[in-house]
Amino acid sequence: MLASLVPLADRVRYLAYDPGVSPKGGGLPGLDVLRNVVNSINLFGIIAVVGALAVSLGVWAWGHHTGGHQAEANGKKGAVVAAGAALGLGAANGIVAFFSTLGTQVH
Repeated sequence: MLASLVPLADRVRYLAYDPGVSPKGGGLPGLDVLRNVVNSINLFGIIAVVGALAVSLGVWAWGHHTGGHQAEANGKKGAVVAAGAALGLGAANGIVAFFSTLGTQVH
């Protein structure tokens, strides 16, 4: 009964209330430590991808030269996956920044 007394525009305005939350650096202690940890994880991932790419290329070459078509196909797949992982790790910061900026434009 009470909901019918409140005009529809006021109910929609209440649903679109801006809580005023936005990212702010320096709000919590340990932010620099967290950045260092994430940077180290990213570096570890890139090093692991280099190893995976080297192994995949080796399997690809071995399969090609020995006539092992299954090994050759697996080496190709591994090389493509490693290249995609390298692209994702390298672009992670830019992707997050892009979508974060895009999200601030939503009203």
